[in-house]
Amino acid sequence: MSALAIPNRDARRLWLWSNGLTGAPGGKPDVMAIIRALGFVQIDTIRNVTRAHHHILWSRNQSYREGMLWPLLRQRDLFEHFTHDASLLPMEVLPLWQRQFRRLGEKVARAEWYRSGLGQAEIRAIHARIAREGPLSTHAFDSAAPGRQMWARPAHKKALDQMWYAGDLATSHRENFVKFYDLGERVFPRIEAPPDQEAIDALCKGALDRLSLATGGEVQRFWDAVSAAETRDWLARARPVPLRIEGADGRWQDGWGAPDIAARLERAGAAGGAGSRMRLLNPFDPAIRDRARLQRLFGFEYRNEMFVPPAKRRWGYYVYPLLEGVRFVGRIELKADRREGVMRVSGFWGEPGVRWGQGRVARLDAELVRFARLAGIARIEWNMPRPG
Repeated sequence: MSALAIPNRDARRLWLWSNGLTGAPGGKPDVMAIIRALGFVQIDTIRNVTRAHHHILWSRNQSYREGMLWPLLRQRDLFEHFTHDASLLPMEVLPLWQRQFRRLGEKVARAEWYRSGLGQAEIRAIHARIAREGPLSTHAFDSAAPGRQMWARPAHKKALDQMWYAGDLATSHRENFVKFYDLGERVFPRIEAPPDQEAIDALCKGALDRLSLATGGEVQRFWDAVSAAETRDWLARARPVPLRIEGADGRWQDGWGAPDIAARLERAGAAGGAGSRMRLLNPFDPAIRDRARLQRLFGFEYRNEMFVPPAKRRWGYYVYPLLEGVRFVGRIELKADRREGVMRVSGFWGEPGVRWGQGRVARLDAELVRFARLAGIARIEWNMPRPG
């Protein structure tokens, strides 16, 4: 089969459409439908304005509110585990995830970081206490961290996490983002895991289905639950549609497309790029998480500088990319103070060649008002000169 050539603008439209970032983001939110379409939603502890998981869902439907997500974990519509990072996944993915429990359980058992120093009897005692008392957080245990470094973890926390990665323990629920561990058998429904090859095939197929167009490496990294060799083997057997994808710099790259790629291109073209609407995206949004792909497709350079020393930052601590239509037009740094009821703008960086006239500034203002509303904030302050 000859490769299907996809010009850059069409590739951008298809990518944003596949990520649920075209069309008007409104209506009654169906949170499970959004997460199923994305495959999973990454969760993160930092609440700069709102936490990443809430922001990611809100970007797909701006009627979403923070209280809509965690009940789905308690109801067992979702389960929490590790893809490329801590994530919430639809419960129907669980049969395929048995291999991930095994892979990560074995990996952390070998890792120096997770060697808690606790004996097997002590680890069994932690497990037995949860079995006896029900869901417990790390605060229910009292071993001290071996230092004050931000990355230091108490021995019991390492033991809890090792059992969590292996699926022996599971996240029962979260309270104020604090994880409560319970026995995996009490959280996960009884399921029959498919043969390993069948699970690999389903995970690869599910990844490409959600990506629409991808390289082999992007398929492998989507769930991060199969190896590069397993992905290459699946591509050789499944033979998805070969693609030539034009980058923002005019260079072409080989890739793979979903079987109905032509129909998807048509639907994405009809959806456009949500016109000229401004969207403020989270740094952990799946559309931009892969910085190399972001720069390749959109010519937009971005990096997460939360853990970069302030003097070495190019932009700021928590900086949000600004998407307008099918291009990125800038970056903005925000911080909310919920007690004072204010969201402050502390940094703004427009893209070279993008003119910030009254219309574009007005679209940014409208998005800032919408975003502040998600956090229950009515006042926005600029602590720097406004663009334009």
